[in-house]
Parts: sequence; structure tokens; C-alpha cells
Amino acid sequence: MTRTLSPKATAPLKAAAAARRATHSSAAARAKSTPPSASSARPKSSTPLSALLNPSFKPLASSSSSSSSSTRRAASHTAMPSTSSVYSTPRSSAQISEEVTEAVAGRENVERLQRLQRDFRSDTFTMPTDAQLLVSLRASRGDDVYHEDPTTAALEERIAKMTGKEAALFGASGTMTNQLAIRTHMKQPPHSVITDHRAHVHMLEAGGIAMFSQATTHGIVPSNGIHLTAEDIEPALQLGTNIHIAPTKLVCLENTLSGIVFPQEEVVRIGELVHKHDIQLHLDGARMWNVAAAEIERRGLNPTSEADRTAVLSDLLAPFDSASLCLSKGIGAPIGSAIVGTKEFIERARWFRKMFGGGIRQSGGIAASADYALTHHFPRLAGTHALARRLAAGLEAAGCRIVAPVDTSMVFFDPSPLGLSIGEICDSLAALPNPISLNANRVVLHHQTSPEAIDDFVAEVERLAAAVPAEKRAAGGASAVKLGY
Repeated sequence: MTRTLSPKATAPLKAAAAARRATHSSAAARAKSTPPSASSARPKSSTPLSALLNPSFKPLASSSSSSSSSTRRAASHTAMPSTSSVYSTPRSSAQISEEVTEAVAGRENVERLQRLQRDFRSDTFTMPTDAQLLVSLRASRGDDVYHEDPTTAALEERIAKMTGKEAALFGASGTMTNQLAIRTHMKQPPHSVITDHRAHVHMLEAGGIAMFSQATTHGIVPSNGIHLTAEDIEPALQLGTNIHIAPTKLVCLENTLSGIVFPQEEVVRIGELVHKHDIQLHLDGARMWNVAAAEIERRGLNPTSEADRTAVLSDLLAPFDSASLCLSKGIGAPIGSAIVGTKEFIERARWFRKMFGGGIRQSGGIAASADYALTHHFPRLAGTHALARRLAAGLEAAGCRIVAPVDTSMVFFDPSPLGLSIGEICDSLAALPNPISLNANRVVLHHQTSPEAIDDFVAEVERLAAAVPAEKRAAGGASAVKLGY
């Protein structure tokens, strides 16, 4: 049953949609007339971030100084301003399905792809396409430990050039390339690393910084509840000679974090701050491809153009001394991640990769598959973002609370205003005749997510909401919604 909203209830949604259309039009005009270095500025939002995101969040006082720029934007379910393009049109389930055939992949994989189109647990739940794996068959088969595999070397060269860095190194996973980069930056203890308190390198890499780099990690809570700022980081820097404190040698940022794009102007400010003190800046760019895709669309550029991708990524990564770019998440490589940095940095990282046991002998096949994903799957990310916005709008219209900005491919929602729990929704989605997989309030989309799954998701939440007794709905309120990687 579809829940019908009253004109009074739909008025704010219509007003918000009209405002977004106006913003999108002005963004398109700016993209044609504004140099790339300036076009990354983002408009302010007057809506404060929900206390669900961070109970201690307080709106910052307005100011004309750079520190109170649009980087302090607050959350709503609307995404970054973007222009509509053919690339933001999601593919249908039939179009997704035709890329994995029974003749090549077998019946089991064909059926698995049908399930993956409706799996919202993570963007790691993708399947290599037939064409992607067939390309791997023709890859070179040299030994990359000796740096003698042409396909792997070509991928590294392409990624280095695309990101505006001198060199790149292919690795097995994002965790590996993050830890390799951090270890390469570190020289001799005592030393410490500053991160966001929710950062993957701090929370979800099995204590790798302590193990491999013998470094202390300081997790900082963003004062604005969304992302770190230079003002958050500066007091946490350990710069003196106090022998009781490990000096800060590295700051790690993450983009995206919880699907939220880190405002570029704040990244620049943080880079200027840490470099002033001879501290290095590393990026965990596990989903940096999503950031680049959103920025390409915002500027009105072409995601299939290598020149446009290079221009955007080079701008975004310019403040960083190193970056880890995962290839096996949104764009759907079966395995792989890359580090970028100076030639000297990458040569040292290659040494540590061998030490960590991360050398891959005949890596050409997986490098070719990752290269294919960069070319053919990257342009689909804009469609993934459009689906995320569609899902957020549907859930919000159904009465859920959207608790974080939907900038890219993640939606964090709270159904408690409907008198429902996340568990009830997950169980009900799993019980559908064509099940949907979800295990938390974090919904993650990927390039093989089908629009039909979005519609079924929203319809099921509407059906559940309509069946909630009035007294239970009246008792519903803000639940503790945890943001995460």
C-alpha cells in the first residue's frame, strides 16, 4: 500500500526539489565559466545536521572568514549540485544482466548477479563482467615482483598520470595500500598519526598502524559533526619536544567517509596547515572515484574522457603527499588498489610491499580487469549517485529521517519516526519474493544496483509504515544511528 502524503506534507519536498533544480542550473553555468581550481566550491545549506549524526553537533556561527566557508555545510538528503547527463541515467536490470551470460559465466553466476543487483550491504558486492574477465585473458603474464609485467606497469602509469602524481604502485587491497603508504611515510618511532575518529585506517584495519608502523593514532571528533577542519586538527598537532608525547608525522583524511564528500577547500586548508609544520598528508581514497565522478558531473564534464578525469583527479589529489585508491569497490574490479605519490615514495613502498608479503607474481590479469573497470565502469558512478538520491527521497517521503548528506552512493536512514526499527526493515526486505539484502542503516549502491531494487525497497518501507499502529508511530523518535565506513 502506498502512503499518500497531504499537500501540507508534500509542500516542503516540492520546494526543496525546486531549489535543487535552480541550484543545478546555476552550477552548470558556473562550470562553464569557472576555472577548475575554483569550481570545487560548494554552496552552504541552512539546515543543521541532525543530532542523530553527532549529538554534540552545534551549528557554527556565520563569518566571512575562510574558516566558515561552505565546507561547514550541514546535512540534508540532497546531494552536491550536479548537472543531469546521459551518464546519470541508471541502467535497467536487463542491461546489467546482459553483461554476465550463462555461456561464459555459468548459471550460478548469472543467478548470483540477479541477487547482487538487490544487495545493499556494500559496494564490494559486485561481479566482474564477462568482457572484464575476457580482457584479463589477453593480459601480459610477467612477474611483477621483479617489476616485469607490462600490463601492471601500464595500469600504474595510467593511475599516476590520472592523479597528477609521479608514480603508482598496485596492491591487493585498500587496507594494504593504506598501510603501505603510512609505513612508507613513517621513519623512526616515536611518531603519531591524526585521523578522523571514524576513519577506516583507525578503526577497521585491525590495528595495522600500531603493528606495522609502531605509531600512536589520535582519532579526532569533527566539531561540525561531518568532517574534520583545520581548526580541529591544529590543536591536536604534537609539534614540540615534550618527551612524553609522540610527535605528529602524518595526518590521514578519508574521502568519502560515510559517502560524504570532503569539501575540497577544507582539504586545501588542512594541507597548507600540516605542510607548514613539515607533516605529511595521506588520503584514504577508497571511494575517491565516487568523489571524482560527482565532481565531473558538477562541472558538466565527460566521465568517459581521460583528459577530464585527469583534470578533476589531479585537482582533488593535489594537496596530498600520497593517496590510496581502491579499485574493488564502486567501480567493480575483482581485486586491487593503488598508492600514488612521488617516485621515491613509491620505490620505498614497493620495498615494504615485498616485506608485507604483498608481491603478486603474474598480476597482469587482475591489473587488466582493474584497468577495464576504470574505463568502462567509472562513467556509471553518476548513475549510482542518482539512484542513491532517488532512494533517499523515497525513504524521506515515506517518513524516514535521512541523517547524512547523500553526496555519492550511500544513504543513512532512521525509520524510528515511523515506529519501525532497522531490524524490522531488514527482515522484511529479506522476506520479499525477490529478496533485498541489507544489514544496517547504511545503504550502499554500486554500478550493478538495479532501479527496480530501489523501487521495491521504498515500496516495502511504505507498506510496513502503513501497518504500524498509530500509538506505536506516535512513540517513535530519534534512534541512535551510527555512521560508518
